[in-house]
Amino acid sequence: MDMSRIEALDEWSWRIKGPSAAGGAEAIVYGDRYLVAAMDDKVLEQLGNVARLPGLVGAAYAMPDAHWGYGFPIGGVAAFDPARGGIVSAGGVGFDISCGIRCLRTNLSFEELVPRLQELADNLLRDIPAGVGVEGKLQFGSQDLDDIMREGAPWAIGQGYGDVADLPFIEERGCVAGADPSAVSPQARQRQRGEMGTLGSGNHYLEVQVVDRIDDERTAAAFGLSPGQVVISIHCGSRGLGHQIGTDYLICLAKAAGRLGIVLPDRELACAPIDSPEGQQYLGAMNAATNVALANRQILTALTRRVFGHYFPNAQSATLFDVSHNTCKVEEHVVAGRRRRLYVHRKGATRAFGPGHPELPDRYRDAGQPVIIGGSMGTGSYVLAGTTASEARAFSSASHGAGRLMSRHQAMRQWRGRELIEQLRERGILIHTHSMRGAAEEAPGAYKDVEAVAKATEGAGLARRVALLRPRICVKG
Repeated sequence: MDMSRIEALDEWSWRIKGPSAAGGAEAIVYGDRYLVAAMDDKVLEQLGNVARLPGLVGAAYAMPDAHWGYGFPIGGVAAFDPARGGIVSAGGVGFDISCGIRCLRTNLSFEELVPRLQELADNLLRDIPAGVGVEGKLQFGSQDLDDIMREGAPWAIGQGYGDVADLPFIEERGCVAGADPSAVSPQARQRQRGEMGTLGSGNHYLEVQVVDRIDDERTAAAFGLSPGQVVISIHCGSRGLGHQIGTDYLICLAKAAGRLGIVLPDRELACAPIDSPEGQQYLGAMNAATNVALANRQILTALTRRVFGHYFPNAQSATLFDVSHNTCKVEEHVVAGRRRRLYVHRKGATRAFGPGHPELPDRYRDAGQPVIIGGSMGTGSYVLAGTTASEARAFSSASHGAGRLMSRHQAMRQWRGRELIEQLRERGILIHTHSMRGAAEEAPGAYKDVEAVAKATEGAGLARRVALLRPRICVKG
């Protein structure tokens, strides 16, 4: 990044110099000097464009893991007020709607897993459907899919996948309001018929991890985490349905912007006023996809528990938290001393409510919301906790992952999947995948340093570090 285009506000935050973009609002980037300098210049261009969209409240923000995306930068956060002409943008949510992480804490230690680690990895790959276009054993008709889109994780639990005890630890208790299955196209429905209970491909994964280090003992105790403990992270989203909704509504919202005379700084920022017919249709479809993603992670949780139960009959796992990365959420935030109802876009960013927030389950009320920063398959992930300061810093938002340092194409030129897998095996990390190309694309070196991202997230006041997780098994498509 051209550092001459930004100015430091403090050690952890930076602002685009001068007017953000021809009269737009401020555009703020969080991160230390090294992380920000490593970002591509496209992040500044895209963030400046977001700052020019109608009805923006406060500033447009980029998290420490930000990199170039479609329309919004990945790691972008922006809030809009419908009472002031605020918009909703499909580019501000992304194609993989409600991509997120379900994190499970177990009663197992890593030492207990070691004798059966290879068998466990083999069976996770066998029983967790993963890969491009791979379908699972679950096939649903149109009415079933409508129910899933309306009900989310509670629907899956009603079908025997998990327990109601999971629900308090999922965003919105596993079901977002406002889903409208009628706003979802036949093509999107068709793409989803065989994809419930599947992991997908790309950066999606199921990881068996171990708690390597505790940074905040009091909060770790509230989260039920201790050194040497086995933790499981499931990273996936709304699969084909969400991707098709993103494609469908980019066209729909672009037409709406033209009809209403909205000047787009970038056509990838296709949008419509929140209160317009098109805006409401997109929100209805997006919420339906969010519920599909929540149900999908619930099913995958149940499948994972079954595999563990086969090898470890006394194994228990509880949902630590399930948090989405690509959403537009209706939330109340205090702006200039007044509480306002806003539509907060988080694309490659995570909600991070601080201590005392009324939407947190009682267990976490004093600690803050668990925030999961997923790393690459060879490094590690972080559990953090939301802070009170994050409300003013970025509408209670935080980083969602390490963030890509290079494109998948660049990674393919630098690494070979089979060699990479063998190198990681020598370090005690078992990578099980259906695609050698996919392994190369997700090479640890293609991502930023997750510890630097977590440190910057804490330094910026967005969330505080609680525990470092190290991977031992990684299942990928």
